[in-house]
Amino acid sequence: MWWHASEDGRRLICDLCPRHCSLGPGERGFCFVREHRDGRILLTTYGRNTGLCIDPIEKKPLHHFYPGTSTLSFGTPGCNLGCIFCQNWTLSRSRNVEAACRPATPRAIAAAAQQYDCRSVAFTYNDPIIWAEYAIDTARECRAVGVQSVAVTSGYISAVARAEFFEPIQAANVDLKGFSDSFYRQYCGGRLQPVLDTLSWLVHQSSVWVEITNLVIPEANDSPEMIRPMCRWIVSELGPDVPLHFSAFHPDFQMTDHSPTPAATLRAAYDIARDAGLHYIYTGNVVDPERQNTYCPGCGQAVICRAGYSIQSFDLRNGRCMHCKTPIAGRFDETAGRWGEQRRIVELEN
Repeated sequence: MWWHASEDGRRLICDLCPRHCSLGPGERGFCFVREHRDGRILLTTYGRNTGLCIDPIEKKPLHHFYPGTSTLSFGTPGCNLGCIFCQNWTLSRSRNVEAACRPATPRAIAAAAQQYDCRSVAFTYNDPIIWAEYAIDTARECRAVGVQSVAVTSGYISAVARAEFFEPIQAANVDLKGFSDSFYRQYCGGRLQPVLDTLSWLVHQSSVWVEITNLVIPEANDSPEMIRPMCRWIVSELGPDVPLHFSAFHPDFQMTDHSPTPAATLRAAYDIARDAGLHYIYTGNVVDPERQNTYCPGCGQAVICRAGYSIQSFDLRNGRCMHCKTPIAGRFDETAGRWGEQRRIVELEN
């Protein structure tokens, strides 16, 4: 899907993401998993992934999408960005697809989610945009059996593919990696505007529940001059109810020379976001219970208290604060799930 032939007919142009890779016969795109083969572009990882695991939904992170429930998570090799700080680089940069993958059909994944009583299936670990056909078919199979679908994504997708990719998906966490085009070019090998376009489209033209993660990297994107305009843009362009997660960086891949994110930097980012008018702000990858709770924007009371990934208290009724009846943005059951901190590997029989 999402390709066309060049004017001379010798190459195929991939239309899935803003890179628009031009591929001769046998060539693969930047993502490595989409190949020009037999006169078409083929997704080489369809029906295969790097393994399935049941996680807490808060780990994605999604704090306003059925809190406390479990999600069946999986990914594949490859990525359409080249982040030098990638925390999952052994998967995203993998070039040995056969060794890394095992078979798992969309229907088998949906059946496993139903069997293990998972509220959702999460496309994660690497970016599901590059395996869009596999993600779409899995989301449709999940929807048929009453299981929700979640995309953990960079949002680096073309306008042509955007609507079809997100149509069967109910929630997304979009990784807004920084708030300057120069940051995206230097650290990610991409551009900022397509990500902003995806976020605006998701919030204003889709029914997908959206949360945003910003990995805060010392001496790269951690300055107030980077964070403040990002927060103001979210408030003005997306609205104050979009949750924002500031996540701590740990040295990895090609940025082992940078220090881990100090807790004080995350606290400062949290305060900037609050001053900008965002209602729901969180810190992640650190022990910081106060900033991982959900607070009512009406009365300021904690309505969801967390200890790590576990829900300690849930003061919502019909999606409203029990203290002052203010609506809390998100997708909620009447009670929180009880999955807690568990992580469970799942083996499929296809």
